[in-house]
Amino acid sequence: MIKTHSSHLPVVDFAIIGAGLAGLTLALRLAEHGRVALFAKGPLTHGSSFYAQGGIAAVLEGEDSFAAHIHDTLAAGAGLCHEDAVQFVVERAPSAIRWLVERGVPFTAENGHYHLTREGGHSHRRVIHAADATGRAVETTLAALARAHPRIEILEDHIAVDLVTAHKLGRTGPNRCLGLYVYSKTTGHVVPYPARLTALATGGASKAYLYSSNPDTSTGDGIAMAWRAGCRVANLEFVQFHPTCLYHPQAKSFLISEAVRGEGGHLLLPDGTRFMPHYDPRAELAPRDIVARAIDNEMKRHGLDAVGLDISHKGRGFIEEHFPNIYERCLGFGYDMAKAPIPVVPAAHYTCGGIMTDLKGRTDLSGLYAVGECAFTGLHGANRLASNSLLECLVLGQAAADDAAQRLAGAPCPAPLPPWDESRVTDADERVVVSHNWEELRRFMWDYVGIVRTNKRLERARHRVKLLREEIFEYYAHFRVSNDLIELRNLVQVAELIIRSAQLRTESRGLHYSRDYPELDTVHAVRDTVLTPPYYAAALETPGGSWG
Repeated sequence: MIKTHSSHLPVVDFAIIGAGLAGLTLALRLAEHGRVALFAKGPLTHGSSFYAQGGIAAVLEGEDSFAAHIHDTLAAGAGLCHEDAVQFVVERAPSAIRWLVERGVPFTAENGHYHLTREGGHSHRRVIHAADATGRAVETTLAALARAHPRIEILEDHIAVDLVTAHKLGRTGPNRCLGLYVYSKTTGHVVPYPARLTALATGGASKAYLYSSNPDTSTGDGIAMAWRAGCRVANLEFVQFHPTCLYHPQAKSFLISEAVRGEGGHLLLPDGTRFMPHYDPRAELAPRDIVARAIDNEMKRHGLDAVGLDISHKGRGFIEEHFPNIYERCLGFGYDMAKAPIPVVPAAHYTCGGIMTDLKGRTDLSGLYAVGECAFTGLHGANRLASNSLLECLVLGQAAADDAAQRLAGAPCPAPLPPWDESRVTDADERVVVSHNWEELRRFMWDYVGIVRTNKRLERARHRVKLLREEIFEYYAHFRVSNDLIELRNLVQVAELIIRSAQLRTESRGLHYSRDYPELDTVHAVRDTVLTPPYYAAALETPGGSWG
C-alpha cells in the first residue's frame, strides 16, 4: 500500500528549527509578534546550549571595556574576524545579559555582585556564569517561559528533513523559503510544515568527529539543509577542539570547563611537569587552538592517552564552590579534583564557520534566517574566543527576531505544501549500514581532518567521504527515512564541506593547522573560505540581498 502523509496544520508565522539558546531567544522574542512553531530533535533541553559550562562573555564591570573585549576577540580570531560583527555583538552584550536577568536566570553572585570569571584569551574577568552549569540555568529558565507562552507551539522529538523552497516546487517568481518537511520520531511519519518565515538554530557539526564534547544532536543539520536549499557557507575548516574533555570510557565526552584553567588549573605531564609555558607566554590561558595543539603534541610525543589537569592546589572548598557539578561528575568517575590531577584530552567542540548571514541573521534565501553555531557572521574568525558563543546566540537572536518581526507583514502566506511521497521507498533491510557508515565517517574525520592536517590526509578524507556520501544518498533514496538516516545524510554533507574548505586554505591560521603550510600566508590578502552550491541561483552580492 502506498502511503503519503500530509498535514492540515495551519501556516505558522515563524518556524524555528532548533531549541537551544538561539532558538529559544528567537521564539520568546517572536512570540510577541505572531505564532511560533519551535522544533526540537529531542527533549527541549538536550541541545549543546544546555551543556555549556563556563558562561557568557560581556563587559559588565568598570575596569573592563568594549575595546578590550573587541581586541581579545580579534586576537583569538587570528585576523579573520569581521570587525563590524565583533563590535556589533560586543556592544550589545550587556543588554543581552540584562534580558536574561529580567527573565530570572540565576547567575552566580558574590558579595552582592555577579561573579565574573576569566577564561582563555580574555584580558579581564568578564564571563558571567551560573556556577559551572550556565547553559543548564539559561536553558531551563527560557524553556519554562517558552512552554508557558500561548503563542509558542513546541514540537519535541521532531527533526527537520529539508527546507521547502519555491524553486524546488517548480513555482515561478522569486525564490524563497516556504517552510520545511519534518519527521516525527513518535509517529515515524514526515509531514510538511508551511511557514511565512523560517529560522535555523540547529547548532554545529562536531559529531562529525570521533571524540566530541557535544551531545549526539550536533550533526550539522541546518548547515546541510541550507546548502541543499542554495545558501553559501563559509570558513567550515575552522573546527574548534576543546582542550579539556574528561578521559574516561564512560564519561561520554564530559567537558571540563575552560574556567578550571581560568581559575588556576595547570596542565601536567605524568611526572607532574607543566608544559604550556613552553608553548605560549599565556600558558594555560592561551586560546583554545594553541592549548589543544600543545596537548595533542605532548600526547603524541610521549605516547600518552591523556594529560593531567590539576587544580587541587586551590583546595576542596574553592573547588566545591566554583565547580560543584564538575567536581561531583568527576567523583562519579573515580577522580577527586581536590586530591589529584584529572585526565583530559582534546575533543571537537565548536563549528566556527557555517551558513553565511548578515548581522540580521538573514541568509541568501529569502524568508530564511540562521542564528547561533550553524551561522557564519564573521564574529569568530579562525578561532572562537571562549564564551562568545552563547553571547552570539543572544545578540543575533534578538537582531534576527527584530528583522523578522518587521518583515512579517510583507511575508506572503505560502500555499499548502505537497505531501511527503513514500511511494518509491521501502523499509530499510539492513539498518546496520547506517551505524557502520556513521562510525567510519567519524573515525576518518578524526584521523585525517583533526587538530593537525596534511594535504595527504585531506585527500584521503576527500576520497573516502565521496564514496561514503554516494552510498548514504543511495540508501536515502530507496528507504524510508529515520532519525539516524537524516542525521547521517546531513553529517556526511557537512563533513565533505569541511574537507573541501580545509583543502582550499593553504596556510596555518587559528584552528586550521597544516604541516604542509605551517605559516600564515602573508603574501595574499586575508580571506574567508566561501563555498557556493552548484545550484546557487540567487543573484546576490551579499547575504540577504534578495529580501527587498
